[in-house]
Amino acid sequence: MDPRVEKLARVLVRYSTRVGAGDRVLIEANDGGEDLVRALVREVYATGGAPFVWLGNSEIERELALGCTEEQLKLRCEADAMLMSRMQATIRFSAIRNDSELADVPPERMELFARLYDDPIFDAIQKSGVRWCVLRYPTPAMAQAAGMSMEGFRDFFYEVCTMDYARMDAAMDPLKALMERTDRVHIVGPGTDLRFSIAGLPAIKCAGDCNIPDGEIYTAPVRDSVEGVIRYNAPSIQDGFTYEGVELTFERGRIVKAVANDTVRINKVFDMDAGARYVGEFALGVNPFISKPMKNALFDEKIAGSFHFTPGMSYDDCFNGNRSALHWDLVCIQTPEMGGGEIWFDDVLVRRDGRFVPEELQCLNPENLR
Repeated sequence: MDPRVEKLARVLVRYSTRVGAGDRVLIEANDGGEDLVRALVREVYATGGAPFVWLGNSEIERELALGCTEEQLKLRCEADAMLMSRMQATIRFSAIRNDSELADVPPERMELFARLYDDPIFDAIQKSGVRWCVLRYPTPAMAQAAGMSMEGFRDFFYEVCTMDYARMDAAMDPLKALMERTDRVHIVGPGTDLRFSIAGLPAIKCAGDCNIPDGEIYTAPVRDSVEGVIRYNAPSIQDGFTYEGVELTFERGRIVKAVANDTVRINKVFDMDAGARYVGEFALGVNPFISKPMKNALFDEKIAGSFHFTPGMSYDDCFNGNRSALHWDLVCIQTPEMGGGEIWFDDVLVRRDGRFVPEELQCLNPENLR
């Protein structure tokens, strides 16, 4: 076994989910990655915990989604939520070979699956207090999306996933404090002039606990405060389709205009429910090892010098009142190579061209986190 797999398993079990003696841990793996499953099982046993394993397959999930009924999904959700409620921690990962596997599943089927299974399960995890972490497993499809050889991608993957997250966590403290005393946010860049408030909402540090890789700090806009236009410059996969050139116009918090490489399709996404046209999350990405998009939200939303502005559901720990079956982490990168841009908090320049400007925040610039 690659020793880096064992190192990653230690990070996931001992740091991310803090497994201890007597803890029951659900390991959920989809489409492969059995070496990581084995390493996780061993590591959980080594801490005195009890591992449980689910193995899934995206091609089978596609077949289920094509014909699923409400009664079937409700029963599946009830059964799986029962097992989840008996866990102290869960580690979930996928080794998906084809990100477009669900591209031909009708949107109404995907909405049904999300509403009656995916979202309730995620909600149950959040409300139960189960410690959780999600990640992806390196595959040729991911290497291809990143424009890298498989060997090069593996090296990148293990470097970014096993970095010193405790150091990152401490470096985030000044930004968290600044965000929590900020009212007005103004973001400008190519095709972007966006204003909103984050007053009264907490800032949440993400430094290796719930996501691997990690490296963001998020809050949420006051729901009805968003005004202006944003042009995202990172491609994004939603329900198996790759969207590019996404541009959203807001009035009083609501998306009133959406255009993309498939404008009809993207508007169907935003019409899935009332909350899908409002924003549930605003976050800044700071991972120093991730510098370019690879059509994988778990990586792309952590890009150093990026931010994401997320239509749909707001998280319970930073709830702005918006509920939706959608939570779509659309990413805009503001490094010079991607066109640059600025972020202002209460008329103070916080980040220019992807780099933090105030002295107390410069510890989050890439060279200081590596």
